Amino acid sequence: MSDREALRLDFLKTAGLADAARTPLPGDASTRRYERLITSSGQTLMLMDQAPAAESPPADPSWSPERRHAEGWNAIARLSAGKIEAFAAVAAHLRSLGLSAPEVVALDAPNGLAVLEDFGDALFARVIEDGEPEAPLYLAATEALALLHDAPTPEVLTGPGGDWPLLTYDATALQGGADLFVQWMPKLVPALRFDDAAIADWHAAWAPIVAAGEAGATVMAHRDYHAENLILLPGLQGPRSVGMIDFQDAVRAHPSWDLHSLLQDARRDVSPALEALALDHYFTLRPDVDREPFLQAYAGLAALNEARILGIFARLIARDGKPRYRAFMPRMWAHLETNLGKPGLESVRDWFARYVPEDVRQ
Repeated sequence: MSDREALRLDFLKTAGLADAARTPLPGDASTRRYERLITSSGQTLMLMDQAPAAESPPADPSWSPERRHAEGWNAIARLSAGKIEAFAAVAAHLRSLGLSAPEVVALDAPNGLAVLEDFGDALFARVIEDGEPEAPLYLAATEALALLHDAPTPEVLTGPGGDWPLLTYDATALQGGADLFVQWMPKLVPALRFDDAAIADWHAAWAPIVAAGEAGATVMAHRDYHAENLILLPGLQGPRSVGMIDFQDAVRAHPSWDLHSLLQDARRDVSPALEALALDHYFTLRPDVDREPFLQAYAGLAALNEARILGIFARLIARDGKPRYRAFMPRMWAHLETNLGKPGLESVRDWFARYVPEDVRQ
């Protein structure tokens, strides 16, 4: 028996779940693992297992950009480094607003273990594949964001594992994400070459979008808000029917961030008509939002996110030997191309025209 398994068994015993049946769930691109627990009474729960030493440290709020770059990717991007206490604190905040996040049933934050309420397997992406109408799901998800965005955004979140800072998705994090494209795409496509001049042009092209993203960071962003991380909860209506998971990397960000994650999804097609319907619904729910500058920020930050995701996919394929992510790249290129045609992205569009041949962008 591994030391980690011994920790899991001790934790489950302390939580009164020593006799629960355990079924491992398929993994994703993260370092977390999950098991479904079935108790003797038939109740189902989820075991979240995130080994604390598996990742580089999260950013301390006091760290300078230089210190963050020295500490590693989690600090640059202001990711939670898989800290269970981050998940617990974000969940507590979402639940306090009447939104649906799993209840934390038991927690061992120092050892990276938690037992959570089980929301089931009705991921938006799966139930849509099975015939569920997609528009009501996307409108409910949009309503949940509007509710979240209208709520006060605290600087520190409090949960059962202690306090957790809600850091800003700032210029260092935004530019660091965009830079994954120029760092990793040449490793996937050797014909691409980005010299120092190209990199300098890259930073200059993104600078106004990065600055606007930091300046507009006013709401909590789930940060990975899409159809694979949202679960349809039966018997509930409106925003409460949207079960949220995988939100431990939440930050203070521009309110468009989660919207473009939802509506310009890397893993499934969302029609332009449904995207427009959901955006109209958002503006109806938040009538004080100035639509034109919001949509300009939406396009700019969506383009940046798509460059970031293309860089991540290139890394997963080239470094980690996960070729399945290649299938998602054409969709990301298509979203990026659409956004590059929007006002405010002329400099970024010109950069791609100079440095990335069209036959690569597919």
